[in-house]
Amino acid sequence: VQLVESGGGLVQPGGSLRLSCVASGVTFDEHSIGWFRQAPGKEREGVSCLMKNSNTNYADSVKGRFTISSNTAKNTVYLQMDSLKPEDTGVYYCGVDFTGLTCDYPLDYWGEGTLVTVSS
Repeated sequence: VQLVESGGGLVQPGGSLRLSCVASGVTFDEHSIGWFRQAPGKEREGVSCLMKNSNTNYADSVKGRFTISSNTAKNTVYLQMDSLKPEDTGVYYCGVDFTGLTCDYPLDYWGEGTLVTVSS
């Protein structure tokens, strides 16, 4: 299993970014993919989850602003982030849960993360 995140960067408040997670050795019909983030000095927190039945969930803090989706042909899960706020700053990680039913921490495998900085 290998997970590789990309798409992070510096963006102004109100801006958008799309993160990608290329997932090798993962089957979206069987596994869950979750996005987590970790701000400096804080614990890692769940952001969004895509489960094997295509159900999704979001943290309250990002509902209505973030959207998780997948492209099976590219083995990639995306996190579209709109209306970004400074408090969205952190390292964003994708991870896989082999039950496919949840994205409860900790997940089975993690990527290395991609840094998102929201600042003017």
